[in-house]
Amino acid sequence: MKKLISNFLVVAAILTISACTKTDNYDGPNASFQGNIISSAGGNLQTSGGSTQIKLQQIGWTTPQTIPSKFDGTFEDTKLFKSAYKVVPTNGAFWPVTDTIVVNIDQGTKHDFTVTPYIVIKNFTTSLSGTTLTLKYDITAPIAAGLPTIKDTQPYVNTTKLVGAGASIRDFSDLNAVTINKNFTDMSAADKSITLTVPNLLPGRTFFVRVGVRLSDSFNSSNFSEIVQIDVPK
Repeated sequence: MKKLISNFLVVAAILTISACTKTDNYDGPNASFQGNIISSAGGNLQTSGGSTQIKLQQIGWTTPQTIPSKFDGTFEDTKLFKSAYKVVPTNGAFWPVTDTIVVNIDQGTKHDFTVTPYIVIKNFTTSLSGTTLTLKYDITAPIAAGLPTIKDTQPYVNTTKLVGAGASIRDFSDLNAVTINKNFTDMSAADKSITLTVPNLLPGRTFFVRVGVRLSDSFNSSNFSEIVQIDVPK
């Protein structure tokens, strides 16, 4: 009896080893998907790290995945499985996109999405006097009716080109925010022409600066200006 059990265990072990050494015939995630998130007002939608995402749901699967946008409004994922996906941009400061599209993603697949931003930042200018930076800009709304309340606006200042919400120097950024808490339709023309100042920048340093306008949508999302470089003299 003991010999029979011993032989059975040997056979089971051999079968287990054999099963573990079988070749996996499934292709790895070698497809890629990239493109631009384009603002209907022109150019790419300026974003902050991960603030806007491309949501993908592989056909036949229930769990979606996301591709975070880059600061310049581009996106890319090179580790996807070749398949058909339902795709939609989400989680940004733009009017919700309700219609998904189906994209057959393979190696080198590209697709651009156009969205309508809540707020467009225009006429953005900077001027430096000593170590005080002055930022001026106007805000417009492509669609004013039903726009989420505008909570605040602020500068974002960092020592790298990665600058935005969650990637800025607090003393130069958050502390210089201006509360608005108004509906766009209730704002006067003067309210929509904004001036911010950032004092006490460090002499001899290079900073990267942009401004943002935050809204009270479900994501507390912000529309951003482009990023500019500021060189403070010694």
